[in-house]
Amino acid sequence: MASICPTITAETAEAYRDQIHEVALFATRLHVDISDGSLAPAKLVSINDVWWPGGVRADIHAMLKRPFEHIDAYLALGPQLVIVHAEAEGDFVSFAERLHHHGIEVGVALLPTTEVATIAPAMDMIDHVLVFSGNLGHFGGAANLRLLDKVTQIRQLSNRVEIGWDGGINEHNARQLAEGGVEVLNVGGFIHNADNPHTAYATLEALV
Repeated sequence: MASICPTITAETAEAYRDQIHEVALFATRLHVDISDGSLAPAKLVSINDVWWPGGVRADIHAMLKRPFEHIDAYLALGPQLVIVHAEAEGDFVSFAERLHHHGIEVGVALLPTTEVATIAPAMDMIDHVLVFSGNLGHFGGAANLRLLDKVTQIRQLSNRVEIGWDGGINEHNARQLAEGGVEVLNVGGFIHNADNPHTAYATLEALV
């Protein structure tokens, strides 16, 4: 069974607070986006604005060109998982070793044009791979289901790694994504833009 994980994608601290309060009433796992505008066109809240309520699992998706410079901030927050991009710059090995030492899982996100082979040499250090399909840093967009081929390739490299998907998830494709091997469905617009976010969340949960 796949997990439905609402995304928090906010440009201001106020919008961040509103989104957190909206989904924390029913979600048990959150996907928090941060961006400095280097990898994504949108500039989102910084790591200094990130928080979440107790009793909720939080994953941080660092859409940063140099995410490893903020390792002390990640450690202070204590998320379950920090996802960086395969397209990022810096020493991934040292980063992964330090987070693992503190009990934090390490993930790598792949933009649509980035091949799975890029991360194959480091797969033993990776706990989660995020297949990205959509508009980086924005709600909305369409899920490119051709990217499910990446899910197959990832699974061929590792039976252990958790596989996530971000971008364009809705009631029409959630089941296909889950059946295609996606274990974590990170959902933004379908939940936050719904008249009743809890109902939208429950709809997807029932499908997967």
